[in-house]
Amino acid sequence: MGTQRQHLAFPCSHFCLLLYPSPACPMGNRPNHLYSALAQTLCGAPLGQQISTEMAQDQHPDQSPVTSMELLRECEEALRTRPARLHRAFICQNISEDPHHRPIRVMQWNILAQALGEGMDSFVRCPLEALNWNERKYLILEEILTYQPDVLCLQEVDHYFDTFQPILARLGYHSTFCPKPCSPCLDLANNNGPDGCALFFRHERFELLGTTHLHLAAMTLKTNQVAVVCTLRCRATRQTLCVAVTHLKARSGWERLRSAQGHDLLSKLKNITQETRRTSMDDKVSGMDVPLLVCGDFNAEPSEDVYRRFATSSLGLDSAYKRLSSDGQTEPPYTTWKIRPSGESCHTLDYIWFSRQHLCVDAVLDFPTAEQIGPDRLPSYNYPSDHLSLVCDFSFCSSPE
Repeated sequence: MGTQRQHLAFPCSHFCLLLYPSPACPMGNRPNHLYSALAQTLCGAPLGQQISTEMAQDQHPDQSPVTSMELLRECEEALRTRPARLHRAFICQNISEDPHHRPIRVMQWNILAQALGEGMDSFVRCPLEALNWNERKYLILEEILTYQPDVLCLQEVDHYFDTFQPILARLGYHSTFCPKPCSPCLDLANNNGPDGCALFFRHERFELLGTTHLHLAAMTLKTNQVAVVCTLRCRATRQTLCVAVTHLKARSGWERLRSAQGHDLLSKLKNITQETRRTSMDDKVSGMDVPLLVCGDFNAEPSEDVYRRFATSSLGLDSAYKRLSSDGQTEPPYTTWKIRPSGESCHTLDYIWFSRQHLCVDAVLDFPTAEQIGPDRLPSYNYPSDHLSLVCDFSFCSSPE
């Protein structure tokens, strides 16, 4: 079937010409749900308190749930002086006529650690005020709320406990966070703790079967990169799904290390899925491999060896964006685009891998054009990260491919 384009779940007018009020200015008579969540969290525990990074579910049972539209309106109100957001459309492959069909929406995004954005990454064309956390956090949340993923995989998260966990928990997400052992954020003044990988899922859609935090190794030596793996069961279909999020070593010259990290991750994912299959004999996938999704900032172009490792793995993985490209063989031209003192950097580094035997790609979110991004590239006043988010809709295949 040919590809078709569909517009966003929310009309573009929601995100155009928005103005930002003074922090002291109340947002009308409506309750501020975002700040309410933060206030209860910060009053409940000191920022320096050690909090378990295991699956966060009911840390704030006194907080009533809120809707995505309520929080989205607060984001719009807080961002009224920011320029219009990037407009993106979905490229659709499979459009189900079944009104009860509900695909699994997955978002992959390196959100840019606040400490790194302000103190280390040297975005020479991005004004420092555009990175102000009091406004940038609203841009990040607005992007998440716009697409409403069922599974959300984030890298460079250094505001998990004080922002993303409490706010998304009120929207019905359960989550887990794994910090880097030696996060570069800790070397910077006024940091908010280490950055790491975080995985969120809608509790109404999935139940948790298991969580694993991995410190990736290269040739038996532990590295500073991590991964989070959650095994989920779909409440509607009772089918099992294994989801992983990772962030591999950055920068050129480290290709062999990234390849070794990828090999280690694939090996551990194979063990996890095999163990899940062995202990979940009541699932519809019993006797078959457990469907797998791997999201991440791989810091690797498709020409690198770590990409080839995933594309040829015995786990039967394929790249969602490649699958829905015009020729079925091409990755997007870029997933990150920034300008540093060394010059312009435009690369494809982020991927969503899926089990092609058990999952079908229904749609992917297209990327904005160079003209839409603008000459100063990313991040900017209208986009909070140097990486663009990847959003895909998946369905369980009715029969193996």
